[in-house]
Amino acid sequence: MQCIVNRRAQFSASHRYWLPELSENENVEKFGLCAKFPGHGHNYVLFVSLAGELDEYGMVLNLSDVKHVIKREVTGQLDFSYLNDVWTEFQQTLPTTENIARVIWERLAPHLPLVRVQLFEHPELWAEYMGNGMEAYLSISTHFSAAHRLAHPDLSLEENTEIYGKCARVNGHGHNYHLEVTVKGEIDPRTGMTVDLGALNQVIEDYVVEPFDHTFLNKDIAFFAKVVPTAENIALYISNVLRSPIQELGAKLYKVKLIESPNNSCEIYAADSETTSVIAAVSQPVLARV
Repeated sequence: MQCIVNRRAQFSASHRYWLPELSENENVEKFGLCAKFPGHGHNYVLFVSLAGELDEYGMVLNLSDVKHVIKREVTGQLDFSYLNDVWTEFQQTLPTTENIARVIWERLAPHLPLVRVQLFEHPELWAEYMGNGMEAYLSISTHFSAAHRLAHPDLSLEENTEIYGKCARVNGHGHNYHLEVTVKGEIDPRTGMTVDLGALNQVIEDYVVEPFDHTFLNKDIAFFAKVVPTAENIALYISNVLRSPIQELGAKLYKVKLIESPNNSCEIYAADSETTSVIAAVSQPVLARV
């Protein structure tokens, strides 16, 4: 029986986004504050996912051995380092989050049966790499606060209450929504970026956060005048709204995850064919969606 196990590690390091072939003004224009001298630092959190068959002792791998490999090949070298100088790979391609994840994979692949490397630069920015050439995934997290009412416009209050429970109450209720947007793209061999992070943040701000924040979704977002603003429908709407602007940045929208509460969240995967599928992660039945 095959199983995937995950090992967590961490390291603290600094880096700078700076290309010597560009002028100071060009670097600042391209990388913003990340171009400032002498650089800036992060507490990186690394998750290494490994696959294998369960042995007679109920293990895929001895995790103590895995820990030592990760320390020897990665964290022992990167911890308290200046990333631009520590590995030669970062002198050719800048140490962005996604490129660090890629190079960590390359360093560990000869020693471990990898299926994924996930690297958090901070809780609102992380990258995933799965061994597909220069392709990587970049995720950012943000939030907005909004109210909604779950009620189908063609049904009576009694019928809506039977379906949606308390969420059908006529004056609605609110949430502090957490939104995760994941894009995929090719790592640029010089800048290390799959997408301009500042531009991506601005797209999400302009198309989602600013229009949604502190609104009553049923009344303030035209789409939800006739579509019930469940977490699933909100995530689907966000996915459809973001797909084209992200594509214009040179990346592809991969996933939208909307966390309505600690108990309820959903994910929309945007396929290359521009179709979507919903995986709803709800902990309670539809009659009690609060």
